[in-house]
Amino acid sequence: MTDTTSFPAVAERPRSVHTDDAAKARLKARYAAELRFKWIGAGAVALAGLFLIILLSTIVTQAWPALRMNYMTLPIDLSAAKVDPAKSGEANYDALVQDALAAKIPEATSRQDRRLVRGLVSTGAGVMLRKSIEADPSMLGKTVDFAVPVDDFADLYLKGLLAGTGSVQALSGSVTSSAEAGDVDLTFSSDAILALARQAGATEENGVLRLTTGAQSLLVEMNGATIKLSEVAAAPGGGAIAKGQAIGKLDATTPAADGAAKLRVIDTPESSRKIGDKEIVWLDGLKAQNLVESRFNSIFFFTGASREPELAGVWGAVVGSFLTMIVTLAISFPIGVAAALYLEEFAPKNRWTTLIEVNINNLAAVPSIVFGLLGLAVFLNWFGLPRSAPLVGGMVLALMTLPIIIIASRASLRAVPPSIREAALGIGASKVQTVFHHVLPLAMPGIMTGTILGMAHALGETAPLLMIGMVAFIVDIPGGFTDPATILPVQIFMWADFPEPGFQQKTSAAILILLAFLVLMNAVAVILRKRFERRW
Repeated sequence: MTDTTSFPAVAERPRSVHTDDAAKARLKARYAAELRFKWIGAGAVALAGLFLIILLSTIVTQAWPALRMNYMTLPIDLSAAKVDPAKSGEANYDALVQDALAAKIPEATSRQDRRLVRGLVSTGAGVMLRKSIEADPSMLGKTVDFAVPVDDFADLYLKGLLAGTGSVQALSGSVTSSAEAGDVDLTFSSDAILALARQAGATEENGVLRLTTGAQSLLVEMNGATIKLSEVAAAPGGGAIAKGQAIGKLDATTPAADGAAKLRVIDTPESSRKIGDKEIVWLDGLKAQNLVESRFNSIFFFTGASREPELAGVWGAVVGSFLTMIVTLAISFPIGVAAALYLEEFAPKNRWTTLIEVNINNLAAVPSIVFGLLGLAVFLNWFGLPRSAPLVGGMVLALMTLPIIIIASRASLRAVPPSIREAALGIGASKVQTVFHHVLPLAMPGIMTGTILGMAHALGETAPLLMIGMVAFIVDIPGGFTDPATILPVQIFMWADFPEPGFQQKTSAAILILLAFLVLMNAVAVILRKRFERRW
């Protein structure tokens, strides 16, 4: 028997607006938009990281040369004929250093050459020698090898940062000199020097190629000396002839064989650099004698400011920054925390406290130079406090930091659960006991974090301190809160404004030190927060 029972047809399920094709397209578009937003955010973070890497790498590469410095070791005659042991403080130590250097460069006989030789070492070499003798009187009565810093331009050249580009090539053919010193005439068996002179930018007049100070320098090294070419011309019988000046004394006037003479080309014209060809040759000769060596630049880290780049250091600014931060912390921390405690725990909620809170929030956004004007008008002109002192600088920065500390402290106090207060009051503690024994200790990690961040912000400020005279040139290391001083941001600002190229590396190195201070302070804030923070 066949079952012919029929079932009713199932009605087609109506399509929802959430599952139709349009809804699927919208969902796909939403997922695509979320993915785009994700990649845009990741790209923004990567771009910011790239810029940060470029910034830090630029600062580090510019600051690295400042961490090393070239010293010249000279035999200084400190015999009794030169320095009277009974009157060692009256000796002319600058002259002793210059005499020792002149003995190493005997060919510098003219007045101009002697002046150039004196400029190879720092102007503070004599002072350094005097201080060393005061610290160790046993140096007197004999000849001692004493290392003195070289001049800033000489230091830059030895580091390859000044006139460092060029080439050295062997000359084909023989080269003959007419004399051993002074103005000499050179005869080249090959005329290849003519093409090299034209490439160097020589100007041609009546068949003579003249190498002026605006052209590249051509230096011929032969027979133990260097000859700077000034004119080059074709010889009548072939080859070339040239005029030049010998820097040093040739060992002999015998012709230099094929390939024995070398031509050194300095790409930067002499008129476009701060160091001349003679100074370059002399420095290379002293370096070849192992009299010049590169050392760790202790002067930069442990001395004060100076107008000479090779003698300038950041220690004075570091000490000034430390003293200023002590004053800032001593004033802003207790006042800021006390103000936050009163406003958050004790003050009645009325229009006056609301007005005070609004003004505190507004003060946090006031430009820092306004606080400098306030310090100039009140602390200097009215109170008569010493200008350019850490005491005044700390007071100005304390005023600027106070709103930040108050706001951070109030936020930390509000983060303490009300149950802590209620429990303390429930067992009979007074309001003051509740705040100081329970609430404040629990809020202290957040308060300390806000304080350290506010101090780090104050450490990087320059504008308010310029208004109170901390931009003054301070040579001595400050010994107290009322001594004239400067701080790292102002020192960086001053060095960046100096025209000498030696200060460019010092500026970048000082920026690294300031960044290290800021990173250290922020790291301490993070550690304190992670170590003592309580989660409720």
